[in-house]
Amino acid sequence: MNQIGVVAIGRNEGERLRRCLESVSGLGLILVYVDSGSQDGSIELARRLGVEVVELDLSRPFSAARARNEGLERLLAIAPEVWYVHFVDGDCEIADGWIDRARRELDERPEAAAVCGRLRERHPEQSVYNRLADLEWNTPIGEAKACGGIAVMRVAALRQVGGFDPDLIAGEEPELCVRLRQKGWRIFRIDAEMALHDMAMTRFRQWWKRTMRTGHAYAEGAALHGRPPECHYVRETRSIVVWGLVAPLSCLALAWPTRGASLMLLLAGYAFLFWRVHRYYRGRRGWSPADARAFALFVVVGKIPGALGVARYWLGKISGKRSRVIDFRGPIAAGDSPAS
Repeated sequence: MNQIGVVAIGRNEGERLRRCLESVSGLGLILVYVDSGSQDGSIELARRLGVEVVELDLSRPFSAARARNEGLERLLAIAPEVWYVHFVDGDCEIADGWIDRARRELDERPEAAAVCGRLRERHPEQSVYNRLADLEWNTPIGEAKACGGIAVMRVAALRQVGGFDPDLIAGEEPELCVRLRQKGWRIFRIDAEMALHDMAMTRFRQWWKRTMRTGHAYAEGAALHGRPPECHYVRETRSIVVWGLVAPLSCLALAWPTRGASLMLLLAGYAFLFWRVHRYYRGRRGWSPADARAFALFVVVGKIPGALGVARYWLGKISGKRSRVIDFRGPIAAGDSPAS
């Protein structure tokens, strides 16, 4: 097991961070925690638990990608013999037996750069947003184009491609996986419980900001790797722009000359989109009617904040001012339970 090290990242995670660190601190692994300017005692908590702490330089913009890179650098400085690194966010608790299972998979698959498993939401019953996230993370088993931020990765593969892009404020894992696959590496999602995630999302405003961040990630990913054969995030970005920007603005502009007919056409278009999404997840993925309806509804509504995220990326690109991290959650104080 000593060939694996763990890098946890976080900011103001409170009790979530304690659960995260304690889920791996007893496994005899080298554990590095990277903090992005917490003000809730997270750094002190990590040090009390005997964890190696990296405090990011406040003079440079934060990003999860930057935090993971700096955490890996510290990990390898402490233990240069480490073969694999498990990246985990501070709001996640690693499942029992997962790390050993992931290590065996990487041992048996020398072509694999990364392995991930089933990520579950801790409290899907707490809000519709938590439930949607739990559904979103239930992706098919087998070879995948990308993994999320919670995964076990091969250090040699990360070094070959230069790690994460520290300038990305979102979508850094799929972007990394594009570069890994371009070098011939493969990514796998295996049938194993990996971690519990604590979204703690209970307000529409939080979901709106998270969806804006997703739109920003799609736009930037398409700008970086949108050319064939990869066409990374091109389809997703096009859909957001069409349904969240072009269609509503065009129909609003034509509302007066068409005596409202364009608005009826827009509503019909959104209804068709809802039907298509619902049919896919109900029929092909086997979701319950309630889950398929909720997911389809938020996919349709999400085109608007997603388009705002796309616009934010391109406005920043044109002006030369990069966007800062879009934080959709407030802090949870140490000792408080997000489930309360």
